[in-house]
Amino acid sequence: LPELIALRERGRSLRGQLRALEAEESDLEQRFYLGALQLPNRTHPAVPVGDQSQARLLEVVGEKPVFDFKPKGHLELGEGLDIIRQKRLSHVSGHRSYYLCGAGALLQHALVTFTLRKLLSKGFLPMTVPDLLRGAVFEGCGVQPSATPSPVYTIDPARFEDLCLAGTSEVGIAGYFMDHAVQLQDLPVRVVCSSTCYRAETDTGREPWGLYRVHQFTKVEMFGVTAAERGTESEELLDEFLGLQKEIFSELGLHYR
Repeated sequence: LPELIALRERGRSLRGQLRALEAEESDLEQRFYLGALQLPNRTHPAVPVGDQSQARLLEVVGEKPVFDFKPKGHLELGEGLDIIRQKRLSHVSGHRSYYLCGAGALLQHALVTFTLRKLLSKGFLPMTVPDLLRGAVFEGCGVQPSATPSPVYTIDPARFEDLCLAGTSEVGIAGYFMDHAVQLQDLPVRVVCSSTCYRAETDTGREPWGLYRVHQFTKVEMFGVTAAERGTESEELLDEFLGLQKEIFSELGLHYR
């Protein structure tokens, strides 16, 4: 039938046009995606512009202890008590690594348990997350695994394509909610997660002091998902989280600012 032959020819022509348009779409998407990655994260409007020298002290809580002797730092105390080891490890695990032994290991577990119990009593949803995640999840959190130098550890791409070690459980939790619908009446969602954090940020040009800027550590994370109906939900949840942090530090008897 001439009409059928014409329709089939028309179909073949449309398929050819679609292939060309799909290739163009893929190219445009890649270009705009790479351009979007260059946009910085927005900062809170109250944050001063500039380096650390522009920071403002907003609040001091508790009294700073005064001693009639020169106090030792946590690393000197820990090494003296044999509960922290950071020296003589280059042959084992390289620069900026450490061991916690005895009371040091128990102290870490105690702090994690204390914080988890505190947040669970406030209605937080406990979660464990993968340590290995794809690059798009990091990019969605404002981290670029392909940057030079890279802020994250990338697994050998010859064996595991596009997998990186998370520097915070925030990335894994964000990945859980990525492309995931949440009922408006269930918001805000408050999540707590304890995880090992892996960070390739130790080469900063100067030697940090103590157990700081290390390759890995354990951290308890508070993460929130809010609505945006009024435009103030995110800041309200941030204030709530800040209040909980202050409670935790105060209950531990710590002076802080």
